[in-house]
Amino acid sequence: MPYSPSPLPATADTAIAPAGIRLVVTDMDGTLLDDDKRAPAGLWRVLEQLRERGVLFTPASGRQYATLAREFAPAAQGMVFIAENGTYVVRDGAEISSDPLDPAVVADVVAAVRKLSASGVDVGAVVCGKKSAYVERTDPAFLTEVRRYYVENRIVDDVTAVDDDILKVALYDFGPAERTTAPALAAFAATHQVVVSGEHWVDVMNRTADKGTAVRRLQRELGITPAQTMVFGDYLNDLQMMDTAEWSFAMANAHPEVIRRAGHLAPSNNEDGVLRTIRRVLGLPA
Repeated sequence: MPYSPSPLPATADTAIAPAGIRLVVTDMDGTLLDDDKRAPAGLWRVLEQLRERGVLFTPASGRQYATLAREFAPAAQGMVFIAENGTYVVRDGAEISSDPLDPAVVADVVAAVRKLSASGVDVGAVVCGKKSAYVERTDPAFLTEVRRYYVENRIVDDVTAVDDDILKVALYDFGPAERTTAPALAAFAATHQVVVSGEHWVDVMNRTADKGTAVRRLQRELGITPAQTMVFGDYLNDLQMMDTAEWSFAMANAHPEVIRRAGHLAPSNNEDGVLRTIRRVLGLPA
């Protein structure tokens, strides 16, 4: 049964009882990174302190594994990466778990996106494989957004014909994805997850794949309990992750549903909320 967090939130600047934390899991965009996609200045020092204490730090993101590995290259050894919204989990270059989509489902989602685009919606599909992300749309504005999150990316004639295990189909909508693209994919929600993962992003994945499932699998493998786990998130793709930890934190800038689901409230991503909270709870020196 999922852990039910206390409805009484506490900010990171409120005194919090010491905890035997062994696992820290954080979303990236809107959570660890500020609005300009910059990591907090003290990140590498905190990662070093966590490693010294035997605490595993795990990024959990909609970003691809190659992107996360590059961003954390100075401290990546031994780190677990929960990539592609939980569909791909990797440690030291070795796959721990994955949950690929059926190729027929990929083809159906891409067909729906092509139809939506033809109707006038400014949207494009990113087919996310283990080896690379694949796109058909080639305009600079779209590619700029894709390359922000997918270091390994290829332009192809037909994204449904690539030779790769496809983990998810991510859709970038230049408008509000929660009001346009997500409703247009409602038919897939009966059998798959249709997750709004950001203001402009919607992800289609297997029902069995999400960040929460990935965290629970990691907890089981390492013998770590929810009481020893701290998680941070800000958007709807972080909801299931909130249920895996007694120390669950929504950022002050989080979607209202995430704030309601979390046990605690952290300062915003633009106020170094993740690092401030880690230091506060674990008693780390600044």
